Amino acid sequence: MTASAASAVGERRLTIAEALREAIAEEMRHDEKVFLIGEDIGVPGGFGGAFGVYLGLTEAFGHERIIDTPISEKALAGAAVGAALMGMRPIADLQYADFLFECMDELVNQAAKMRYMSNGQLSVPMVLRCPVGTANRGAQHGQCPESYFVHVPGLKVVCVSDAYHAKGLLKSAVRDDDPVLFFEHKLLYGSKGREQAGGMDLTAHVPEEEYFFPIGKAVVKREGTSVSVVATHMSLYRSLAVAEELAQDGIECEVIDPLTLLPFDEETIFTSVRKTGRLVIAHEDTLTGGWGAELAARVAEECLFSLEAPIRRVASHDVPLPVAPVMEQAVVPSQARIKAAIQSCCEG
Repeated sequence: MTASAASAVGERRLTIAEALREAIAEEMRHDEKVFLIGEDIGVPGGFGGAFGVYLGLTEAFGHERIIDTPISEKALAGAAVGAALMGMRPIADLQYADFLFECMDELVNQAAKMRYMSNGQLSVPMVLRCPVGTANRGAQHGQCPESYFVHVPGLKVVCVSDAYHAKGLLKSAVRDDDPVLFFEHKLLYGSKGREQAGGMDLTAHVPEEEYFFPIGKAVVKREGTSVSVVATHMSLYRSLAVAEELAQDGIECEVIDPLTLLPFDEETIFTSVRKTGRLVIAHEDTLTGGWGAELAARVAEECLFSLEAPIRRVASHDVPLPVAPVMEQAVVPSQARIKAAIQSCCEG
């Protein structure tokens, strides 16, 4: 159903930015311990953060709960970890996920390990929102660093691609007692001035009533029998577009959005691969050491005798991201590259 058709029958559709804003407001009303902390998130007359997610929240909740920080991701993350240890539930905002590398000790050595090191006496219930993905911003503002953190026991790693799951998962993340890294692609927010991404409709049905979506559960976005395709963010939408094209040739792709990379919903993937006998993984992270490599290894371990062809991976090339649009598009997974990988897999 198109956005206009849905509107005609009264279906409420939101962008990811709107859904995240609504989730944050609901959780702040639910629990006074929930607060926002970040750079330029509550500036009067500002943009509501780098991507417009926080518009109107300062007016609703005030600066005591919408806290602007200096430009120091290390200090921001440290304050959030400390507040969480003291019983608060911070939602910390990083303008770009690339800046996670400024706060690795706070996240990897502190937040992720406190529950284990305290024998369960301490917890770090914090959410760190991290915009990822290429958007003509160059090598230091366009990376997809999810795989670094899938490697860290004690963290939870979420990747959202549509408004419905963005809202449900963020509400679950805020109420989780462990630190959650929440990755969102810049081109999928649908915030003011960014309503389109390659002509795609960036809205989804979001119920008015409260709901949650569980961390650790994948969703099958399109059912099929020829090949399983696991993809996140923009690669998910490109995979869905390819699936529609290939259906004309009799290749029926089962497209899966993992939504959570840690903990990972292996069983949904294994069930799909055992049905189709083939697997293609697409993500914007680099090929070497990307989370797709771990998934490929697990499928090879558990579903080897179900596979009828080698597993294919489509990822960004192992180079720093260029800023020139034509070069950037040559690096990241394109629709053409995903299509070629699926066709190759189905020929095997």
